[in-house]
Amino acid sequence: QVQLVESGGGLVTAGDSQKLSCAASGRTFSSYVMGWFRQAPGKEREFVATISRRGGSTNYADSVKGRFTISRDNAKNTVYLQMNNLKPEDTAVYYCAARISPVTSSNKDEYTYWGQGTQVTVSS
Repeated sequence: QVQLVESGGGLVTAGDSQKLSCAASGRTFSSYVMGWFRQAPGKEREFVATISRRGGSTNYADSVKGRFTISRDNAKNTVYLQMNNLKPEDTAVYYCAARISPVTSSNKDEYTYWGQGTQVTVSS
């Protein structure tokens, strides 16, 4: 089992950058595929990015490709989401999630563990 705690959210202006962190408990962090998802008010939770267990493979939603970067530091049990050129439509609660599988996935239903989320608000 793993517990996830996100941090780094807040209020920024369009065009700014922001970096989210997700700290995981336990000693098996490197055995989990990690993902970032987001949920805007009145909308379904949607995929943002995912990273393989060793960090060699990543995948992004089209809406964030070229602006967001997911990375991980297994020695620190932490996954990051660097967000550049933020837009008002990026406003959402951002969640990190862990998947017990060697295969990355954009399907939220395939992730077992979730953090509590961190709010990101982008003003225009």
